[in-house]
Amino acid sequence: MIVRWTRQAINDRALIFDYLAPKNPSAALAIDRSFEHSATQLKQFPHSGRIGLVAGTRELLPHPSYRLVYEIEDGQVTILAIVHTSRLWPPAEDE
Repeated sequence: MIVRWTRQAINDRALIFDYLAPKNPSAALAIDRSFEHSATQLKQFPHSGRIGLVAGTRELLPHPSYRLVYEIEDGQVTILAIVHTSRLWPPAEDE
């Protein structure tokens, strides 16, 4: 199974790292590794995450504070976003 990161997910990952690194560099590395490990896990077990709150998605918790949102389509796992569990998810729709 191919795993692809969207620009949004890459940006989320970078923002999380950049936020944590000045405060605790080892924690920033550990959380980033957990994201990478989860992506590797999805290559072999794409249905290991629970059914997502957004239709057509699944969610994996690589860390208690973060949810990795992804979809499976045409033999590919696409990581859509990494969301802190305290944030509103799914995002409110614009009116």
